[in-house]
Amino acid sequence: MTTRSDKHVFDENDVQVTHHKTYAAGVPAVLVSLRRGVEQMGAVRTARTFLRLNQRHGFDCPGCAWPETPGHRKAAEFCENGAKAVAEEATTRTVTPEFFAVHSVSSLLGETDYWLGQQGRLTHPMIIRPGSDHYEPIGWDDAYTVIADHLRALPHPDEAVFYTSGRTSNEAAFVYQLMIRAFGTNNMPDCSNMCHESSGSALTATIGIGKGSVSVTDLEHADLILIAGQNPGTNHPRMLSVLEKAKANGARVIAVNPLPEAGLLRFKDPQKVHGVVGDGAQIADDFLQIRLGGDQALFQGLAKLLLDEEDRHPGTVLDREFLDTCTAGFAPWAERIRTVDLATVVEATGLSIEQIQQTAAALIASRSTIICWAMGLTQHTHGVATIEDAVSLLLMRGMIGKPGAGVCPVRGHSNVQGDRTMGIWEKMPESFLQALDNEFGITSPRKHGLDAVDSIRAMRDGTASVFMAMGGNFLSATPDTDVTSAALRNCALTVQVSTKLNRSHLVHGSTGIILPSLGRTDKDIRDGRKQLVSVEDSMSVVHLSRGGLTPTSKHLRSEVAIVCELAQSLFGTDHSVPWSVFADDYDRIRDSIARVLPDFADFNTRVRQPDGFVLPHPPRDERRFVTGTGKANFVVNDLEWVPVPPGRLILQTLRSHDQYNTTIYGLDDRYRGVKGGRRVLFISDDDLHTFGYTAGDRVDLISEWSRPDGSIEERRAGDFRLVPYPTPVGNVAAYYPETNPLIPLDHVARESNTPVSKAVTIRLEAYPGRDRASRPHRGASPRGAGGAVHRR
Repeated sequence: MTTRSDKHVFDENDVQVTHHKTYAAGVPAVLVSLRRGVEQMGAVRTARTFLRLNQRHGFDCPGCAWPETPGHRKAAEFCENGAKAVAEEATTRTVTPEFFAVHSVSSLLGETDYWLGQQGRLTHPMIIRPGSDHYEPIGWDDAYTVIADHLRALPHPDEAVFYTSGRTSNEAAFVYQLMIRAFGTNNMPDCSNMCHESSGSALTATIGIGKGSVSVTDLEHADLILIAGQNPGTNHPRMLSVLEKAKANGARVIAVNPLPEAGLLRFKDPQKVHGVVGDGAQIADDFLQIRLGGDQALFQGLAKLLLDEEDRHPGTVLDREFLDTCTAGFAPWAERIRTVDLATVVEATGLSIEQIQQTAAALIASRSTIICWAMGLTQHTHGVATIEDAVSLLLMRGMIGKPGAGVCPVRGHSNVQGDRTMGIWEKMPESFLQALDNEFGITSPRKHGLDAVDSIRAMRDGTASVFMAMGGNFLSATPDTDVTSAALRNCALTVQVSTKLNRSHLVHGSTGIILPSLGRTDKDIRDGRKQLVSVEDSMSVVHLSRGGLTPTSKHLRSEVAIVCELAQSLFGTDHSVPWSVFADDYDRIRDSIARVLPDFADFNTRVRQPDGFVLPHPPRDERRFVTGTGKANFVVNDLEWVPVPPGRLILQTLRSHDQYNTTIYGLDDRYRGVKGGRRVLFISDDDLHTFGYTAGDRVDLISEWSRPDGSIEERRAGDFRLVPYPTPVGNVAAYYPETNPLIPLDHVARESNTPVSKAVTIRLEAYPGRDRASRPHRGASPRGAGGAVHRR
């Protein structure tokens, strides 16, 4: 058993604060990457692993979904956070049955998410039985039997919920959704529900497909790139290389964000001389420090200014040919936009009218414009409307279906888009379901299933009692941590398919099972042959991933094998789906995918091409829009924004530079100047003075949410250190999952049902100390994370 328990490494209270950085990457990124690799894997394993990362004959990064540059890959085709992700997965540290014999679940609940993740790779199937406080080993076949017995005992298949992480490969996702639909439910929440669901909803309504329309080449040759609500330096660092090339080609970059993130300002490429000894490359030509929730106002204000300029100089701004032949709804949309009050736009955004006018002038001058965005736009009540208005801003100038122009939702986890393509969605279209039924002789349910928020509600209310997760850390990824904890504990059975220990293993049903899986870096041998999996990046490129490391335990199984073996236990060996064939030969899975999904014709041949293949995208490829009107749609939306109530602040939750999604790599946010801890609140100097605090003071955060009936719900997260930071007055920021307990389950974006994590109304109270009687108890949330819900 190899574990980490030295308190020196895991002391999260000794927070040090320095100045935030004004550039991303550089030599420090290289040194951190190497140090983390050697700490987790050793020198030899680090070298072997990093040299195969994102290479044609290597494995795809288990971190973000940013694509590789077509036709050209560097020897080091990875970023700092990709290196950290690989080091975490390829670690030689292990969590064995002996670990669980020593550590009770109750004791582990008192540890932080960082400590849990640092313990290492899971090695054996484990079960915790009713009334026990310790996991114990269980054989694979016995584990499958327990799960199958619980599923068959349900009164209806809709009483089971099946979650999917964006790390899951195409092949695993396809057989997973096949098993679920053969069982009889569409309850398939996934990580998209928490992040880019708003993007999918808005893009489907406007252009007919919920995916981005641009390629790396488009970005490199755009005239203007507008990046809104995204932090590429931390979340998608390899994007910075593309932006640097675009800048060298003459592009103008406008960053729109509440915080001046390092990656939006300057990039030092450590593989170039000027990135090592020089100042690197400036990324943003203009930085618009917008207030939280003000992006829709900005897009509508810009659209109004463009219409005004067209009125003054007809034929100089709008692409009339494109509008007439390819769009619907322009006239009522333009009529609504003409009524937008620019004074309100200034108030909502916090920008000056001069900044907005200069941005409008840049849009008018541009021959090819791309808008990129991420969670800063999607996680608002008006997230879908905001993205629809961003698309309209492009449509009015014909900026889609042409080189260097289009929409670019920058997705997070490495195959989150591919999982949705493979059928991981609670509302798949009839064409997919019928093709699935024809291929396998099953009858897929047609009733729409539950997404993430509705699944939590179902488990909370007792209408779902079995929960299974294919990867991920559901508890730490979802809102309202105490409510979600209670929902999971209300289940008869919870099943987690995982590579590493995380908090979701500790908040379990009456019976809890952990099934340890191979990771992206691991060699996958079935029936004496090495198996390959595929992924789809955020620009619709499908390519292979080949793990090459010897697994840390002989007891690990691939996600594909786990699903197929469980399905055989659930349905029997004479089922119409050839589960045993699929488990041993992933090519046969791809053959079936090719017959179910026409865009994957000749899948096995095409995916073995050096860079894989690009899926069709009708708006990009043909300016064809598969919508109800047969055209790209302008959508009329009322203007919304997020005012700051008196005596309150608006909180956004975000990642540290030392984490990816819910995985905490370390305690240092180098770019924001925080070292040694995570319970910090970034706040402006003006707000510190207004509320009577000083830098370093410790406070509790209390969120306030107005329910439809007028009552106010309060939630508490305790002991955050105040860190002065250049954020807009009235807006503050803190890391998740520590702040997830503050986010009400029912506070969601319209249409997409995405939790609102970027507009949480809070107040501050001085932290009274660790002995306070109402200090949250261990067992539900991360240590000290949250308290009960109170209404008033």
